[in-house]
Amino acid sequence: MTAPEPSPTGRSLVLVAGDVRAEIGTVAAVLRGLTVGGIAVTEQLPAGAAPPMAAGIVLAPWPNRVRDAVWMLDGRPQQLDITEVARSNAIHGLLRNTDYEVRAQAPDSVTLGALIPPQHGWPFLLDTWVRYELRTDGLTVTHGVINHSHRSAPYAVGAHPYFRVGAVPVEELVLTVAATSYYEVDGRMNPVAEHPVEGTPHDLRAGAALAGLTLDTPFGGVVAGVAARLTAPDGAQVELLVDAGWRYLQVFTAKEFPRPAGTGLAVALEPMTAAPDALNSGDGLRVLEPGEGWEGHWTVRYVPGRGGTDPD
Repeated sequence: MTAPEPSPTGRSLVLVAGDVRAEIGTVAAVLRGLTVGGIAVTEQLPAGAAPPMAAGIVLAPWPNRVRDAVWMLDGRPQQLDITEVARSNAIHGLLRNTDYEVRAQAPDSVTLGALIPPQHGWPFLLDTWVRYELRTDGLTVTHGVINHSHRSAPYAVGAHPYFRVGAVPVEELVLTVAATSYYEVDGRMNPVAEHPVEGTPHDLRAGAALAGLTLDTPFGGVVAGVAARLTAPDGAQVELLVDAGWRYLQVFTAKEFPRPAGTGLAVALEPMTAAPDALNSGDGLRVLEPGEGWEGHWTVRYVPGRGGTDPD
């Protein structure tokens, strides 16, 4: 029997329920693709390819960046590994190259888990997991953690999906973001100030065409419900819904996202439980006492357009 070809995203796990299908990779617990009724609602990662531009990966125990890869703990600097070398930051946590273990699996769901052990700049032991569960119109993703350290530990989590509405060119989609604030960032993409979106080009609550947007922007003030929405010309929508623990959203318009047919525009809508550089600012950061756990979830939902059929 021939062994399967090794993949940079690890073991492939396919979930199916009715006409909803998701593919998960065990490395970084990556969401490789999601379709509803044959309609792609995320960018689909080619077989054998590493996730381009962090597509679909889990970001823990912090999302986004830590300035200079340094943060303070009890008055002492903690030096993380610099993983965004060009900007001298630590980016997207400590699990983006970790092969998660499969802890539970069913035809329509899977739970993947990974330990975050003590390491450079991180003197804690956390057990983390992510559960992917299909629903009739999409997918719910639940993230969890338990602090197994003998001291309190900071924690935040995020995800990095790129969404689309089937074959509709991303340039033709309208983006709506239900956020009341945005973060101004410096040349190294670290936050320097938070501002209300009211009266600024970052006010996307009424929607704006993606063709006219260039964003690598953190947003705050997100409330439970529909955090963001992509709308196609025929009215079809892909919605990102969050629970009350996800008050932040990073929106990234990637102008040269790689696809088999060539590069083009893609849009990442990244739900986050804390702001960028939260290990320094504390903005949204959760502190877990020894033995304390937490779970929170977000959902992607497809809504058919005019003449479309409901996945039910």
